[in-house]
Amino acid sequence: MSDYRRNRVPGGTYFFTVNLLERRSRLLVEEIDKLREAVRMVRRKQPFHIDGWVVLPEHMHCVWTLPAGDADYAYRWKAIKIAFAKSVPKTERLSAVRLAKGERGIWQRRYWEHTIRDELDYAAHMDYLHVNPLKHGLVKRVVDWPYSSFHRLLEAGIYPADWAGDGEIEMDAGEAYGG
Repeated sequence: MSDYRRNRVPGGTYFFTVNLLERRSRLLVEEIDKLREAVRMVRRKQPFHIDGWVVLPEHMHCVWTLPAGDADYAYRWKAIKIAFAKSVPKTERLSAVRLAKGERGIWQRRYWEHTIRDELDYAAHMDYLHVNPLKHGLVKRVVDWPYSSFHRLLEAGIYPADWAGDGEIEMDAGEAYGG
């Protein structure tokens, strides 16, 4: 059995990738309001700052900063996943293992977490998550993807409206992940 070790830095900033179990699903964008409500509900109980977030049809990337002294992002993800799963109809196929454990078949069990090391690492991960709709061929310009914090950061003057239009940003996952 794998020994998963997570890095926990109180008050840290983290990059996450969270996937649906069914990689051909469009559930996250089809039920975006339910996902947003699940996140709001968890943030009311266990606050965190959303630095950046992009929701794609079957996975999402985000950067969070936790409050000083707090490193419990695992509880937050568990609560978001549960709240979202409770809000959507039970239409997914369930394996015998998931049935026996009383689980839904919506989310992959694990998620990818990376502790942001410095400003350069932060900028690379923020760019990576925002360019993802373009990388996946969902839009021709990042600004055209509606389920992204890009719009908030555009209004704040952090990104220009034409950033990453027509594939001008070339970045692979290894770059963003420090590889």
